[in-house]
Amino acid sequence: MPIPQDGSPPTRGLLRDEVYARLCDAIVDGTFGPGEQLRDNEIAHWLGVSRTPVREALLRLARTGLVISTPGKSTVVAGLEPQTVRDAQEVVTALHELAVRTATPYIRPSDLETMRRANLRFEAALAAGDAEEAIRADDELHAVPVTVTANLAIGAVLEQFMPVLRRAERLRFGSLSGRRSVTWHDRLIKALEAGDADAAAEASTSAWSTLARLIDLAPPTDQPAAVPTR
Repeated sequence: MPIPQDGSPPTRGLLRDEVYARLCDAIVDGTFGPGEQLRDNEIAHWLGVSRTPVREALLRLARTGLVISTPGKSTVVAGLEPQTVRDAQEVVTALHELAVRTATPYIRPSDLETMRRANLRFEAALAAGDAEEAIRADDELHAVPVTVTANLAIGAVLEQFMPVLRRAERLRFGSLSGRRSVTWHDRLIKALEAGDADAAAEASTSAWSTLARLIDLAPPTDQPAAVPTR
């Protein structure tokens, strides 16, 4: 397993969570590709930690579907299975709809402004072919209603399944446009501003549901995508 050369030890505190986040990011961004074996001793050396938090992180990644662990043998980065991506997409779509419905009465003007700025960045990043910035902007936009709900269960489940979708966007769907989501984002923001929970939920669901169509249309590839899907 080739190990990146820019590793630095996670800060003290929630070490398990930090190791998990570093490994998750490395799989999502393609640093560790499908089929690549992950050895806990090499990862521990890379991150400057003991093997215990690495093993815990790998077990957690297995629950998300990002790695496949065989007890007593090896842990490898999982390939992209359409059904796994589809299952994650359905869960994420439903939870964002719930978050939007719950948050609608409590959205503030400052929240709406945050979403508008994020959508402008999202659109600009798509035009520039900047996958990383587009995904950051998309995450920021959709995080607003989730944060407003203050529902810890929604946040926890989204944290588990979102990496599967983000990885799929990078690895499989780069040639397909995400511009339709700019429009759905606009509709979501306007519905939230009007206090229309039904319209906001519809816009949110439509934005996330575009991914379901792309799962079937896009051919698999091990190469990172140039732009995100939605």
